[in-house]
Parts: sequence; structure tokens; C-alpha cells
Amino acid sequence: MSPEAYVLFFNSLNLVTFETFAWLSLFIATVAFFLSPGGLAWACTRSSKTRVSIPGPSGSLSVLSGSNPHRVLAALAQRFKASPLMAFSVGFSRFVISSEPETAKEILNSSAFADRPVKESAYELLFHRAMGFAPYGEYWRNLRRIASTHLFSPRRIESFEGVRAGIGMKMVEKIKSVAMSSAGGGEVEVKKVIHFGSLNNVMTTVFGESYDFDEVNGDGCFLERLVSEGYELLGIFNWSDHFGVLRWFDFQGVRKRCRALVCEVNTFVGSIIEKHKMKSNNNLNGEEKDFVDVLLGLQKDEKLSDFDMIAVLWEMIFRGTDTVAILVEWVLARMVLHQDIQAKLFKEIASVTSNNTRSLSDSDISKLPYLQAIVKETLRLHPPGPLLSWARLAIHDVNVGPNLVPAGTIAMVNMWSITHDAKIWTDPEEFKPERFIEGEDVSIMGSDLRLAPFGSGRRVCPGKAMGLATVHLWVAQMIQNFEWVKGSCDVELDEVLKLSMEMKKPLKCKAVRRNVCFG
Repeated sequence: MSPEAYVLFFNSLNLVTFETFAWLSLFIATVAFFLSPGGLAWACTRSSKTRVSIPGPSGSLSVLSGSNPHRVLAALAQRFKASPLMAFSVGFSRFVISSEPETAKEILNSSAFADRPVKESAYELLFHRAMGFAPYGEYWRNLRRIASTHLFSPRRIESFEGVRAGIGMKMVEKIKSVAMSSAGGGEVEVKKVIHFGSLNNVMTTVFGESYDFDEVNGDGCFLERLVSEGYELLGIFNWSDHFGVLRWFDFQGVRKRCRALVCEVNTFVGSIIEKHKMKSNNNLNGEEKDFVDVLLGLQKDEKLSDFDMIAVLWEMIFRGTDTVAILVEWVLARMVLHQDIQAKLFKEIASVTSNNTRSLSDSDISKLPYLQAIVKETLRLHPPGPLLSWARLAIHDVNVGPNLVPAGTIAMVNMWSITHDAKIWTDPEEFKPERFIEGEDVSIMGSDLRLAPFGSGRRVCPGKAMGLATVHLWVAQMIQNFEWVKGSCDVELDEVLKLSMEMKKPLKCKAVRRNVCFG
């Protein structure tokens, strides 16, 4: 071999060796990146400011795309001994999650976490201009002030008692007709009835509109379809939220469906607003005003544009419908499975209604501690928002315990994990309403993070008191009028997390009429 050939050979060998080394180095760096605690998104933002590395799984998880992410995240927190705070990544989104009350309270009550991350679906569905997702600031504070004063104040909640009770009795009549029907063997699909009642409740209190339970293809059915479509779209795990480049393509069709839905919402809600404008011009002195009338009557700085008004009202319909229906369904499922508890509740109801010679009212609820305990225990075992539904967003760098959480990090609380923690609750998997009567009482309004299904801090659910008033009254009415028993199929408590945690298999059971001496 000539000297020139040797030189060429060794140069080629050096080139191959260098390329191999470069690719190997890149591969090792990439693997190390993905194996970094917290995963890819956290590896991209590590800085010398981070004093303590937050424990968590490596890689980029797709856990939030599953049907029970709250259970998976609870198991991961145990595995990594990271109940106070765990870091993880979904694509290029940084997350922290707490499964422990003290740290959860620190997150939820901190002004640093006063914002929410706005998903593409939430933005497209106008929720960035409503209370749920509006950025923390004067506009958001104005919305909260309006809602607290004109819709969710104790006086306003009390004024809607007749509406709640009336709709509850309409549901009772609907269930009676279904139970007597030969179709379906007289079995009641509970959520179908409760959901329509819940929609009616919101529409009456907010818009002054109501719908017939027996309508076919009317406005009520149309609106119910809009709400169901919105819930599905907000509950979809959208990869575009975590991989920015995918937003150009809309692979899952979320944006297209959202825009089609918003066109229908604008037409529907806009027509109701126009009706109210016409009525207000005709001088309705002395008539009770609904929430639309209140919004139209706002003055100066508080006044909302028509666009913002549609966003706010659409959110009211949306948030006020499903959660109540889902919770009542879970309660009744437990009553079917625990006949002794149902019998004890019926006895308590009879004791405050002169042996069921009169119907129930809001004033009776305070005299029904066992009813309240049953609702609390249902919220503990089956929180509608196991991850508190909508997360928080760090506005700036903030310390949570010994850890630095960078600005832009999404913070979550695993309320399901907290309410199933054996260190906090005795026999956490057992349905025991007595724990709230015989033991320490626990507030569910947000001050005690052992059980805070409605959240806590600045972003606590503003409608929690109205929602509880509705659930308590409707459950009491259902138990006063019917004995709930198993139908042809077993009651299954398997759950699925969409936007709220629902029964995977909707409750279908028999409602046996009781001998009550009224109605």
C-alpha cells in the first residue's frame, strides 16, 4: 500500500471515529436529558437558582391523557416519596403536583399561583374572558365581585330556594313516570334526569328561562348538547397544549370543533341577551331580576361588552350543570350500595318533616346532619375534581417549601390522593359518613385542605355554597320520595376523569315510590 493510501485510510478512520463519538455523545446527552428528575421540560429549565431538586419521574409523561391520571400520579408520588411536591413533564410543559395538605394549601393560597394555564380549548371556547380562566387582575376581580354580589351571595342563594325545590319536585315526577314505564323495565338512568334538572336550575337562576322535562328537540335539548360538547372538548387531552409546534396542524380537530361550537353558543346566548335588552326597555319595575338583567344594568367601569357577557354567561351554564348532576349521581349510587345508610337517612328526613307529611325546604337542611355527612363522604371518596379540575400557573419564580418553582410552571393538587391517604383518614377506602359526626368535623369550603373539593384561595369555586344547597336539597327529595335499589345490573364504582370525575358506567337502578302524605 502506498504512503498516500495509508494517510487516506487513517484520515477516514479518524473521521468515522469522530462522527461516531459525536453521535454517541448526542445520544447520551439526550438520554440524560430525558432521565433528569422531573423529565424533559424540567431539564430544559434547570438553573443554578434551584436549591433542591424536586423529585419526580424522568421522561415526558402522557399520564394526563389516561382515564385516571389522579390514581397514576398518586402512585408516582408514593414511589418517588414526593407527596409534598413532585415534578414531572408533559412534552415541554413543566408541572408540579402536591398530594399533601400543607403544601397544597401553600400553593392554592399563594398570590404567585393566582393565574391559570389557558388550554387551547378553553381559549377557543371564550373562557379566557370568564372567571375560570381570566388572568389574575382587575378584570378578573371585577367578575368575581359581580358574581359574589349578584348571584352567589347568601341572600341571592336563599331567594332561589323556590326554584331549586320546584325543579327537584319536577325531577321526582319525571322519575315516577320513568319508574312506571314498561320501557327499560322501569329502571332510571339517574344522570339523564338530574343533568336536565341541573341545566334547568342554572337557566332559571341565571337567565330566567326553563324547559319542559318531556320536550323533544326543543331549546333545552339543544342547550344540553352544547354543554356536553363543551365538556368533551375541555376534557380532551390536547397534545398541542404541550408541544407548541403541533398548534399549526390541529391534528385532533379540537380547534375546529371549538370554533363550530362557539358559533352556536354566540347565537344561542346572544339571542337571550337581546330578549333581556328588549324587556329592560319596557320598564320592568317590581319584577325580580335574573343575572342577565344584573349584567345589563352594570354601570361604567363594571360594564361588560357583549362579547365578555356571552363568555361569562356561557361559563355559568357550563360550570353549573355537570358538577351538581355528577355529585348527586355518586350519592345515589352509594345509597343503592349501602341500604342501611339510606334507611338511616330516610329516618332522619322523616323526623324533621313530621313523618313525611310535608315536603322539604332549605331550612330543613341544617337539621339533617347525617345528610350533610353523606354528601361530605361522597365528596371525599369521589371528588368531582380529583386534580381540582383546573390547575394553577406560577406568575413568577416562587419558593414552595425548600424548592424553587420557576415562573410558567403548572401547579396541581391531587385532592383524590389526599382524601384517600391512610395517614389522614381512618379506613380511607370505606364509605363511612359517621366519621364526620362521631369524629372531628371537617370544613369542605376550602379552609381545611384535607377535604377541599372546591379548591381554596383566590381561585376557590365561587358557586360552592349554591352548589351544595342544591345537592343537599335534591338528594333529600330523592330519598324522601323513593327507595333506591339495584336494578338488573350491578352498581359499578369505576370512575373516569373527563373534565370531572364521572361514573364510568352511568348509574341505572330502580326507584321504588315511598308512601308520603303530600304532593
